[in-house]
Amino acid sequence: MRITLSMMFGAVMAAGLSAPTAALADGDAVAGAKVFRKCAACHVADEAKNRVGPHLVDIVGRPVASVDGYKYSKAMTEHANEVPEWTEEALEAYLRDPRGVVKGTKMAFAGLKKDDEVANVIAYLKDPSAAE
Repeated sequence: MRITLSMMFGAVMAAGLSAPTAALADGDAVAGAKVFRKCAACHVADEAKNRVGPHLVDIVGRPVASVDGYKYSKAMTEHANEVPEWTEEALEAYLRDPRGVVKGTKMAFAGLKKDDEVANVIAYLKDPSAAE
């Protein structure tokens, strides 16, 4: 069996990142709503409506590549075999470096580099209504 880099990443995600980082635990949904504006051209977080990207309603805890009616890239569907659920940790890694985590993803966004932005967006995605 040949082990790929993405398989190793999946194993690391599953084994080594079971507790949220301090940054994730301290996320602010209101601030996250502002950061999410960078994502809003392609994604919706408060309505099950796909745009260029899939909707992100209830993404935390949702299976990867699972939104009905959205055509995922082959890379993302393969990623779902390695990292089957969008945990906070999986989202954190992907939001920081989408193309590094899922080589061949359709998502063109370069990623969020600041810890607080990542934590805040995840807080917002967990509960968009908290930002109202």
